[in-house]
Amino acid sequence: MKTDTIVLGAGIVGTSVAHHLAQRGRSVVLVDRRGPGEETSYGNAGLVERASIYPVAFPRKISALVEVALGRNPGANYHWDALLRLAPWMFAYWRASAPARLLDYARHMEKLLAFTVDEHDRLARAAGATHFFRDGGWLKLYRTAAGLDVERSEFPLAHSYGLSAREISVDEALAMEPSLRPVFNGAVIWSDPHSVSSPGGVTQAYAAHFAELGGQVRKGDALSLARLGSGWAVMTDEGSVEAPEVVVALGPWSMDLLRPFGVKLPLQVKRGYHMHYHAEGGASLSRPVLDEEGGYVITPMVGGIRLTTGVEFARRDAPKTPVQLDKTEVLARGLFPLGARAEPEPWMGSRPAFPDMLPVIGPAPGQNGMWLAIGHQHLGFTLGPITGRLLAEMMNGEVPCTDPAPFSADRFG
Repeated sequence: MKTDTIVLGAGIVGTSVAHHLAQRGRSVVLVDRRGPGEETSYGNAGLVERASIYPVAFPRKISALVEVALGRNPGANYHWDALLRLAPWMFAYWRASAPARLLDYARHMEKLLAFTVDEHDRLARAAGATHFFRDGGWLKLYRTAAGLDVERSEFPLAHSYGLSAREISVDEALAMEPSLRPVFNGAVIWSDPHSVSSPGGVTQAYAAHFAELGGQVRKGDALSLARLGSGWAVMTDEGSVEAPEVVVALGPWSMDLLRPFGVKLPLQVKRGYHMHYHAEGGASLSRPVLDEEGGYVITPMVGGIRLTTGVEFARRDAPKTPVQLDKTEVLARGLFPLGARAEPEPWMGSRPAFPDMLPVIGPAPGQNGMWLAIGHQHLGFTLGPITGRLLAEMMNGEVPCTDPAPFSADRFG
């Protein structure tokens, strides 16, 4: 079968790319080994961020590093056998987390974040997925004055970008979320983000609408991708698909495909876990709630209250070690009346990340006809639709909605 474009990876990013290309009249085949939204895009806190102008940075203070090293920070875990291989990437990540460079990150990321809510809204309306979405922002809670001081330091930059961050009292937070318990000393409400009750459901709805536009979703092995003349071919369950252009949106598996083609990029993964819980006594949440110093988020989802953990530095395919889930569950039960676990096993996924915390969106170095949409770290669900729009504009030779230069793979030399 011949088509205009092959998109590899049916997570939120690949599905959004395929959708935007199909809207522009291209014939597109979306290929994944599983169904849309069943891998990394399934497991997250369900946020459509607008306010994450500061990233999940590497700790810079010695005291914070010691807390992680000693296993006292519930938001982080690591495997000793992975640290040597990860050391160069982690050092680059540490350097990129310097205060001045975080300001550079904010300046670049704001170019994408300015579009996130509107682009999701546009796709959700077209796909009939608005019932998954809710406004109300997200609530951040702080157990210590020091933690709240750090959050306050972000307000001036946030306000300069027109974002709504407001410190509120414990009583105000409890009025917003009456089922919470007052185990915290301060709170901040960020009003600009939206959230969803099923990230996987949203991705599946976008994929279904892509099919309504004439696109095809096929199961296949992305690693079968091969050069075919000046174009590309990949094997699917329904036979070979050929196209002059291919988009790689494989998230944490991207480098498995790219390395054999000589594309060398410093992409690694940060693993994370989630579990759904029943709520006791009619308790409920109306928005995501972050316990900043507890290292977890709780979010109302269709499957129950989802508890999402922080970061685990480990080999992507190493066995699960959900110690963070065990630690944060204790803290979360103190904050909210969680009932029994709703699943037999915790979900685990890998967040693909570059050390500078920015994604790569654009052409692959040295590979004509190959495009990349990878490395969205903690913001993959948020950035899917705007990534799809920006890359489709670049591939079609349109004037891009924002400057793509900060997200070029060429920044890594």
